Amino acid sequence: MTLRTPLTAEQVAERLAATGWLGDTAEITRTFAVEYDTAMRIVAEVAAAAIELEHRPDIDIRWDRLRFVMTTHTAGDVVTELDFKTAERINEIAARHGAV
Repeated sequence: MTLRTPLTAEQVAERLAATGWLGDTAEITRTFAVEYDTAMRIVAEVAAAAIELEHRPDIDIRWDRLRFVMTTHTAGDVVTELDFKTAERINEIAARHGAV
């Protein structure tokens, strides 16, 4: 299995339970409660990680929350191990900034 191999519904459910993310086999998402200025710092770090991992999350920034959505477009808009690898990095970055 490669990082871009589609995951089954069971695999996605198992991984979601351990990450704090929500979703299904089409996409995973997580929203953090965070002030705008902190969100901008998180996004800058996530952008660097996304370039390193060669995987780009969709990002929605609001005044009091930051939302990430991921799917692997190159695998047919399905959830893959790469989505969860990126989610773990986002979780680490957000935690360093106190985002919940």
